[in-house]
Amino acid sequence: MKKNPFKILILGITSVCFIFALSACSIQSKPTSDNSEKVVNLFTWANYVPDSVVNEFEKQTGIKVNYSNFSTNEEMLAKLQASRGSEYDVVICSDYIIEVMGKQKNILMQPIDKAKIPNYKNVDPQFLNQVYDKGNKYSMPYTLGSQMIVYNSEKVNFPIRGYKDLWNPALKNSLVLVDDPRIVLGMTLKKLGYSMNETDSKKLDQAKQDLLKLKPNVKVLDADTPHNSLINGDTTVGFMYGSQASAAVKANPKFKIVYPEEGMNAEEDNFIIPIKAPHKENAEKFINFMLDGKISNEATTANEYVNTNKAAKKYMSKEYLNNRAVFIPDSELKRAERFRDVGSATKTYDLIWSEFKQR
Repeated sequence: MKKNPFKILILGITSVCFIFALSACSIQSKPTSDNSEKVVNLFTWANYVPDSVVNEFEKQTGIKVNYSNFSTNEEMLAKLQASRGSEYDVVICSDYIIEVMGKQKNILMQPIDKAKIPNYKNVDPQFLNQVYDKGNKYSMPYTLGSQMIVYNSEKVNFPIRGYKDLWNPALKNSLVLVDDPRIVLGMTLKKLGYSMNETDSKKLDQAKQDLLKLKPNVKVLDADTPHNSLINGDTTVGFMYGSQASAAVKANPKFKIVYPEEGMNAEEDNFIIPIKAPHKENAEKFINFMLDGKISNEATTANEYVNTNKAAKKYMSKEYLNNRAVFIPDSELKRAERFRDVGSATKTYDLIWSEFKQR
């Protein structure tokens, strides 16, 4: 049968339009590439990367930083799982949660191409190749956090040298502790001579009973600002992060810093790139910028965490170097214990902590 040329024309036009429509849809649905959008989506704790550093990166590169924050590593992981690693470009998170993610069937991190980050050479080797990410396949260190004892030397009339001293009955209703189960239980386990990552049920039960004995001495649990209760005089002794202890000492020079004789904890916070980061090239540029020695020093001077960058040392001020809360000797850091993924024992930790807080 002879075909109507008008119909053929209409069909041809319709087909062309359909093809263009499909192409347009394809273009719209394709994730924006590094070359077409000058953006990097950063996900970490609030104020962890100082505004001055963010502004300098934007000025040097023309890449805008979209800063989103989380409160806990667990919250970060939940959001990364919900987006399947496609919403953020750079995440700064802790070592043990990287170990958790590395064990999952669907890895939410992508390997970092070290050739794209030449400032990786600036990282102090003692902070590399840790058990949570051998060879630093997925992560690069940013800073290190640690907890320590800080106390008012005018109000405590006996020497405090370690965790065991916090159980002294003379400190009844005098302690402030950072509100974190792994940290406080880790302290208790260390006092008993065990690992901070203990999973043995009998040892954990022993730690539980010992922790409950500490409760009469505890007046305040505070995750964010435990130093405030020391400064305002509500408490006289605290166990908290170095940056928080530093704030207390700056407010009152009578406060003394103690590195617990039983051994400290050390937590490395790292840069990772999610598996489906929409702006991978910008993520690499951001990490490389952050590992510059001068920039690294600027960041840790502001957030008062331990600097992990050997190239930053020449920029450090005397004030930073003399601050025992944030410039911890290598001798202490080398014997410090890192938190590990404790697997199913996590539930036991949570139950112990819940009972402790309810007492």
